[in-house]
Amino acid sequence: MGKICCRVSLLFVFSIASFSALAEKNFSGVWVGNYSEDFPDRLPGPELGDYAGLPLNDADRLRAQSWSASLIALPEYQCRVHPSDYASSFANIRIWEEREPITEQLIAIRIQHFAWQTRRTIWMDGREHPPEYAQHTAMGYSTGEWVAHQLKVKTTHLKEGWLRRNGVARSDQATVTEYFIRHDDILTWTVIIDDPVYLDEPFIRNRDYIYSIDSQVGNYPCDPVIEMVREPGYIPHHLPGTNPDLLIYSERHDIPVEAAMGGANTMYPEYIERLQELPKPSELRAGQE
Repeated sequence: MGKICCRVSLLFVFSIASFSALAEKNFSGVWVGNYSEDFPDRLPGPELGDYAGLPLNDADRLRAQSWSASLIALPEYQCRVHPSDYASSFANIRIWEEREPITEQLIAIRIQHFAWQTRRTIWMDGREHPPEYAQHTAMGYSTGEWVAHQLKVKTTHLKEGWLRRNGVARSDQATVTEYFIRHDDILTWTVIIDDPVYLDEPFIRNRDYIYSIDSQVGNYPCDPVIEMVREPGYIPHHLPGTNPDLLIYSERHDIPVEAAMGGANTMYPEYIERLQELPKPSELRAGQE
């Protein structure tokens, strides 16, 4: 009778453990980026003056309009790593788990990005986020939980970063929520950014990866150099109203300037009605001739 009870108890324990693990997905391995969606934004980079469809407010718009691409030529910027909410924009990633050796409880999920060899930790052991005054880093502080078969991640304590590589900024007060969803050999990574400083509404981007059995994440050496000799302390920038490149995108694609400058209203289908009322650059030129 004792042996039967023991077997039943062990079976119950194993059943509970198996049931708990059913909610977890295994993301371990190397994942290769898929760039079939938004290719120009992910590799070549967005055009100057293209903020359409972004929920940026007036403060972020001013930041973007004052930005100069020459900024990244400064030695202190050349090896500046991509923040964790942007690093997924391109290149391969490697994911692995850290488990407690006796209980096999999942402690953390680690992500290594090819870009600048950044490594990120997502804590899975139920710990709390640190207080507001704790250090902010490019990777931030991330905790995760399983929601059905999705991995939901909350990240705080990020250094100031960017939403796009054309000057659109993201403040250090932002909170980032991510969802990792795996379907066979496809990994979808959804990033939702809430920024009370620079965004009127959440900003959302998706990234797709394909599982690879024969790829690795290589080294990413970065040695800053002096590309241009400038006066000490000079920071490339544009004063308000002096950026000569802001109209390039609007002119090239014949898009009304108001629409190109973005804002939360430009994200929605209803904005099409407003768009039809705005003059296009070609129409303005014709009226001046």
